[in-house]
Formats: sequence, structure tokens, C-alpha cells
Amino acid sequence: MSQDQLDARRQEILSASRTCFARFGYNGATVHRLEEATGMSRGAIFHHFRDKEHLFLAVAEDDAARMAETVARNGLVQVMRDLLERAGNSEGDTAGWLGTQLEVAHRRRTDAAFAKRWAQRSAAIADATRERLQRQREAGVLREDVPVEVLTQFLELAYDGLVLHLATGRPAGELAAVLDVVEDAVRRH
Repeated sequence: MSQDQLDARRQEILSASRTCFARFGYNGATVHRLEEATGMSRGAIFHHFRDKEHLFLAVAEDDAARMAETVARNGLVQVMRDLLERAGNSEGDTAGWLGTQLEVAHRRRTDAAFAKRWAQRSAAIADATRERLQRQREAGVLREDVPVEVLTQFLELAYDGLVLHLATGRPAGELAAVLDVVEDAVRRH
């Protein structure tokens, strides 16, 4: 197989595994279920990933990397808007993505070794948010009466609340308007 084919296969495994982890949780996503979800043998799956733990981390890292890229370009509120739009369009990966986020939160709380490893990865999102806010402040767009670190935490809490709201199946309702309020809260007036 060419490198492009290997990369495509890896992405297929990540996508199907994301859905499996979201549906069954980390413990319930057995190797058999991962085989069913991906349509591949365990040998094919674990050719790309050392074990289930590394597969789950790869899924979560893939999500975190995409999120950090969006934050760096357009800010954390845009990540929330994109998530809300995907949820409204009922895209298939949204439930998987939300489930992965909840599973990461659960594992951070219950598995000290995972929490330590994940802290290094999640710092990229916080750093991207902080850097974007600092650039916005320097451009005169961001309010100046609140420290950037406090605004970063405010946006992270709003994001966490949105993820929880959508992941628990609650309706989106007027959340687009709520995100307008969140964005307005950090802007200079």
C-alpha cells in the first residue's frame, strides 16, 4: 500500500472508532466491537495503533488537533459555532465527537495516568485560545478590563457547557444567540 492509502486507512479507523468509543465508552468498545465498527480485522486495526489505549488517544488527539487549528485561526467561539452547526445538521460524526469528549473527561477524572498524558495534549487548545485572545487584545478588539487568562477560562467554561448540553441530547434551541452573547462578552465596546 502507498503512504496515501495507509493514511486513508488510518483515518477510516479513527472515524469508525470514534463512533464506537462514543456509543459504548472506552471499556465497552471491545476489540470485537472495534472490528465490527471499522469493518477491519484486529490485525489491520492494530497495524496502525499499538493497542486500544493508543487508538483512543489517537481519536482524542485528532479531535484536539483540529480544534486547536480552528482556535488559532478563528477562536474558541468559532469552534462552538461549528459544533452547534454540525449538531443542527445531524452530521454523523457530531455524536461521536461529543461522545469522545465526554469519554476523555471521564478518563481524566478516573485514570491518573491518562490525565497526566492528556494534560500535555489539552494544553495546546488552551495555549491557542490564550494566544488568539492576546492577538485580539493587541488589535484593540478584545476588552481590556479582564485579564486574558480569565477570558480564556470563561471561554473554556462556555465550551464545556455547550459540549455537555449537546452530548446529553438537550435541544440546541437558541444556542446560536447564546454564543453571540459569549462572543460579545469578550469584545471591546
